[in-house]
Amino acid sequence: MKTAVRPLSVALVCAALAACGGGSDSHHTIDSTGTSGNAELTHESSSSGTTPDSGGPSIAMANQCARPRTGTDPSTGKPYPDTAGTLETEKSWVRAWIDETYLWFNEVPTTLKASDYATPQAYFDVLKTPLKTASGADKDRFHYFVDTASFQGDTAGTGSVGYGMEVALISSVPPRVVRVAFVTPGTPAAVNSIDRGDTLVTLDGVDVANGSADALNAALFPTNAGEAHTMVVTSNAGVTRTVTLTSAVVVPQPVMNVSTIATTNGLVGYLQFNQHNEVAETELADAINKLKALSVTELVLDMRYNGGGLLGVASELAYMVAGPGPTQGKTFERMVTNSKNPYGFTDAEANFPFQATAVGYSLPADQALPNLGLSKVTVLSGPDTCSASESVVNGLRGVGVKVDLVGSTTCGKPYGFFPVDNCGTTYLAINFQGVNAQGFGDYGDGMAPTCSVADDFNHDLGDRNEARLAAALTLSATGACPAPTGSSAGQGLRKSTGPLLESPYLRPNPLRDNKRIDGLLRSSARL
Repeated sequence: MKTAVRPLSVALVCAALAACGGGSDSHHTIDSTGTSGNAELTHESSSSGTTPDSGGPSIAMANQCARPRTGTDPSTGKPYPDTAGTLETEKSWVRAWIDETYLWFNEVPTTLKASDYATPQAYFDVLKTPLKTASGADKDRFHYFVDTASFQGDTAGTGSVGYGMEVALISSVPPRVVRVAFVTPGTPAAVNSIDRGDTLVTLDGVDVANGSADALNAALFPTNAGEAHTMVVTSNAGVTRTVTLTSAVVVPQPVMNVSTIATTNGLVGYLQFNQHNEVAETELADAINKLKALSVTELVLDMRYNGGGLLGVASELAYMVAGPGPTQGKTFERMVTNSKNPYGFTDAEANFPFQATAVGYSLPADQALPNLGLSKVTVLSGPDTCSASESVVNGLRGVGVKVDLVGSTTCGKPYGFFPVDNCGTTYLAINFQGVNAQGFGDYGDGMAPTCSVADDFNHDLGDRNEARLAAALTLSATGACPAPTGSSAGQGLRKSTGPLLESPYLRPNPLRDNKRIDGLLRSSARL
């Protein structure tokens, strides 16, 4: 039940983290080199040469493929547009498309030469800005590509191969520490009683702390359904046991743990929100309806592990939190492209509004959405809180809604992509920056928390004693951050004296961690 939001039909994907690879519901690969695993999985190769070699406008070279696809594109119901071509033509298309649409096209080194790269994907990897942010991080950490068939399947919420558990790599280098972040109900992990906080001890007999990274990654991140892997896990209670998990196609559950907490200030609603996908439209509306019926006076929105997704869903969620008062007629997010305005946006087309009715992803289009009418909301955040999740925060702040962050600094993805399929690969290069109604979108180094609180793997998500939720309740009741109660990465609370030195736990999933809009090229990119 999916319709275009408006005349735009470009799939807009903001700030996804990783490159292509097997789908997984667990994040961040294990590294064996003694250096921190590269959470972004981007490639920083260099090349020599003299001039860019684009070969002409990208549209003239599109769909000319070394290996043309045959048959019907499931996203359009029409034959694939591929015609016979060469790898050189595919590489020329990549260069031309970057020159035309990349937000920082004038910062891409002019010494990169297509002939130095074996594939168009390898060439694409280096066609990005080499500049840094104020903190010294790569300005573009989000450049990636992915197999189009996988992209189409997972962005629609139809699932990817895994066990149904997200694992947190608290240390990805020896001696490694790997714990379970959360488990999706009904999945292989849930059926085998894997729980949040479980520590993985061995995988297929290989020691997690110091064993072979390749063997551990093969067990943690299966590429095919039906793979059986044996794991030794220790629970928070200290019970060690052996389980065998068989991988399957796992359908994500974007909304979990919808509940209420009685406080002296009234009833506080809580919901865990994991992904802005199409199904989330229905699940969020159901959750807000439930909380509205219970007359909650405050909301804690747990997006600590939410990498992003549909910007339309982010806009719907922001409206459902605040209601029409501050949002009616206001801009949720405005897209700022490069100086060429490559998509020909008018001012109206560049503005994405607060969505008071369903887009039509999984609810009937134009169905009125419920709302809580809140003037403030608390978001539980972390370094895995990215793109569309950050847009919820920035969009609400842009219309005067108070948003407190409790946890740690977000990932910093104010940028967006219009994903384009060419010859079976979907390419995503940053095409715009998103800004709110006040014109703010400069959070490339993340959004700092109001209260810095380390993640707490010793309590379930939604448990009022879980460190971040407990801190949110304290902040609501007293107006101040709680004093620290411990120093471990799993339990500690810290005052808001600066961001926690916390890296993303979850291995970035390029098929999930993105922000996109329905809109110009719907025929070439299924949303």
